[in-house]
Amino acid sequence: MTEHVARFAATLALLGLSLATSAKAQEIPLTRLSGPIELDGRLDEPAWQSVPVLPMTTYGPTYRAPPSERTEILVAYDDSYLYMGGRMYDSDPGGVRSTTLYRDQYSGDDLLSIVLDTYNDYESAVWFTASPSGVRSDRSVANDAEFSSGRPMNNDWNSFWDLATTRTEEGWFVEMRIPFSSLGFQDDNGHVVMGMIVYRFIARKNERLTWPDIPPNWGMGFAKPSKAQRVSMEGVYAAKPLYLTPYVLGGLNQAAELNGSGTAYQIANDRTNELGLDAKYNLTSNLTLDATVNTDFAQVEADSQQVNLTRFSLFFPEKRQFFQERASLFDFNTGGFSRLFHSRRIGLNAAGEPVRILGGLRMVGRVGATDIGLLNMQTAAQDGLASENFGVARLRRQVFNSFSTVGAMMTSKVDTDGNYGVTTGFDTSLRVFGDEYVKAKWIASFDNDDPADPAHNLLAASRFVAGWQRRTQTGFSYSVDYVRSGREYAPQLGFTLRNDFTQVQNSTQYRWFQSPSSALRTMTVRSRSSAFMRNGDKSVESVSIAPSLEFELKSGRRVTLTMHNSYESVRDRFLLSGVTPVEPGNYWFHEGELQMRLSRSSLLRGGATIRAGTFYDGWRVAVSGGPTISVSPHLEMGGSYQINVVRFSDRNESLTAHLARIRIQTAVDIHFSATALFQYSSTADRLGVNARLRYHFREGSDLWLVYNDDMNTDRDVLGGPRLPWSQARTIMVKYTYTLVQ
Repeated sequence: MTEHVARFAATLALLGLSLATSAKAQEIPLTRLSGPIELDGRLDEPAWQSVPVLPMTTYGPTYRAPPSERTEILVAYDDSYLYMGGRMYDSDPGGVRSTTLYRDQYSGDDLLSIVLDTYNDYESAVWFTASPSGVRSDRSVANDAEFSSGRPMNNDWNSFWDLATTRTEEGWFVEMRIPFSSLGFQDDNGHVVMGMIVYRFIARKNERLTWPDIPPNWGMGFAKPSKAQRVSMEGVYAAKPLYLTPYVLGGLNQAAELNGSGTAYQIANDRTNELGLDAKYNLTSNLTLDATVNTDFAQVEADSQQVNLTRFSLFFPEKRQFFQERASLFDFNTGGFSRLFHSRRIGLNAAGEPVRILGGLRMVGRVGATDIGLLNMQTAAQDGLASENFGVARLRRQVFNSFSTVGAMMTSKVDTDGNYGVTTGFDTSLRVFGDEYVKAKWIASFDNDDPADPAHNLLAASRFVAGWQRRTQTGFSYSVDYVRSGREYAPQLGFTLRNDFTQVQNSTQYRWFQSPSSALRTMTVRSRSSAFMRNGDKSVESVSIAPSLEFELKSGRRVTLTMHNSYESVRDRFLLSGVTPVEPGNYWFHEGELQMRLSRSSLLRGGATIRAGTFYDGWRVAVSGGPTISVSPHLEMGGSYQINVVRFSDRNESLTAHLARIRIQTAVDIHFSATALFQYSSTADRLGVNARLRYHFREGSDLWLVYNDDMNTDRDVLGGPRLPWSQARTIMVKYTYTLVQ
């Protein structure tokens, strides 16, 4: 009885302190554990009794509605670990959802999560999540969880931590243990301050409870570092373990090649035996050094195939683990998908095929108010490509307030043939007041191919970006951006869609939160517009105007109606998806779009999109969609299908592009799992298979069996020999084992 009274009093004190200090952003001290915790998911150790329960607030679907289920979440620490315990009581324990055993997979499960702004920079965070089955997922957060520069979450980031769960007739229970050695942070003689958000998600009700009390004014407010409560710990000093992860790999590569006479294909076998090593060491509590030797990414999932109906290159995200640590620090966005540095330029050729990485070093962290990122990697000469060295340096510092930064970045690419390319950039993002932010960026590129004529100058090799944004998802919000790119701007380690243009783009929206009695959660009116002008003759190259109306239900379902109005001035003939030509000319075209999305917390997830209307000098109908269903915790199946029907009747040209994808994920338990991805593209006449079997011994130690196949679905070639069924096939076995010194 005395223990319960003490806990209740501690909880009231914590609540009072939280309310009293929230406006001042003061620190709330976390509780240091008075004894050991056995990680078994039971929370029955005496040490938990003195830890106050965090007061939870309903984030959604109705803000500050009474929580439907009793929730007790506790956070504490000792010399080496941060602990989170959770008692997720449930009046219907059979309704608790735990539908997958697959690592890093969200399949409509109940969740308990903690989001930690470990560097206390109000901009980045790491995010740890547990499901009732004990399935772990972790990711990193960037850009204060704002979508203004792309997806702010990196689901490919992984760390070392431990988890245990139990289930009873009362609900489900969690104990989570995160080593301080896995968290970059700054300590002042043992005094550590971080931002912290915890939340519980009840999937069948689409209900989210958070601490601290965060209004749903932002798209991902429940994971927004700037809204995290500042918490403090005493006597915490980062350990400096050395993680050594050697790997051994063996396999067979088969490729179809024409014979000497060019009359038939023959299979070339190439057996592979590799050894390599990754190492990680915390130089200080907030500086981490990573090293890699003979880097391999055999276990990385294949890229998703895409249909390209534009005249620009497709963008593919980075999935390789070595590049995930503090990846947001190197994310220097220069408009849309364009960026100063894109790590896929390292170790992959123009066709996306691997190039051997001999090794590299990366150091990331924070010193005082300054973020530091350094990267250097060396690739081997291969298939006519010279050996190349890649360097990246990034600095970013907080100024004026916790929400404003200035920074600089430099990239270099030098090969053994004497070619080089250097790009430098400077950026600033300033919170002016409230939710109002202003940004400015200037980037310049230089290489050995730069012409010597007087017309080549700094302006021609530069890109400038400026913008003003109101970051909120309730009421009125907007963003205005200006971009000017010179004709010689070409960041060799970056990604850019076009050059020699001036762009002005605008986005405005108004969102209403509906009454608690309404089935709707929000209704949004939105308009996005963009215009590109050629710098040379000031003519308009592209215009896009897209007003939309969106309805979001409290169940999590969404319906969006959009009218796309586009103008394209085409001066050079190009091919849609490499097949159907679009001739030079000036085109206005208009398409309507209906998009329907099911709730991500449903057992059946997915959606469908229908888009139809005029398209250049013809018309297009595009239909896409597909379901994902959790059959059981041991099996999840998903598929998608996209068809684009394009007709240019006046010139008797057409394109019908099919893209199909099937993904099957199975798991015996949290250690043994397998996934298979099948992708078919009619424009490429290829069927791709990527199958991966994994046995996860513990964090950092895995056995992988990987099978890849690239198959021709149309084998008859006019004027050439019949194509083989398999164009390229790979079978690999890889074992990694992490030693902690």
